[in-house]
Amino acid sequence: MFTTVNDFLQEWKQEAAVTQKVLGALTDESLNQEAAPGLYSIGSVAWHVTGAAYYFPSQVGITFEVPDLRKEAPASATEISETYKLVSQRLTEAVSGQVSDEKMNEMVNLFGMDMPIQAVFRLLIQHQAHHRGQLTVLMRQADLRVPGVYGPSKEEWEAMNASK
Repeated sequence: MFTTVNDFLQEWKQEAAVTQKVLGALTDESLNQEAAPGLYSIGSVAWHVTGAAYYFPSQVGITFEVPDLRKEAPASATEISETYKLVSQRLTEAVSGQVSDEKMNEMVNLFGMDMPIQAVFRLLIQHQAHHRGQLTVLMRQADLRVPGVYGPSKEEWEAMNASK
């Protein structure tokens, strides 16, 4: 759990930077890659991650302006990446301005569960990491170079060892 707003913001900034790196590696051609026919595509998962960065905080009263996130996933990887960057930045600003350390312990109801706002923030980060993992698997299937997330990717590891 986060005991202060700053605790959350520091972790959010780190996690958002990793997500941004993954989204930045997508291509327009890769957005239709599915795990299997009829399942989520790279584009729909990436757009879902982008929307969640707004949806979770908005459900507990944190407000900020974002583009239309209810529309269908864009066909442009750059548009998804840039929208995520904007939403993440505005989330950071909104939390800084609207949430106090005391409010972190305020109880809210999310998905039918009572929890403190700090738990909503933890759930947001976990949700993002979960879908980021899905994206990296789909990226492998689409023959994209997967960036390292919590350490070097296979390609990054091979490049590090080749330079020794």
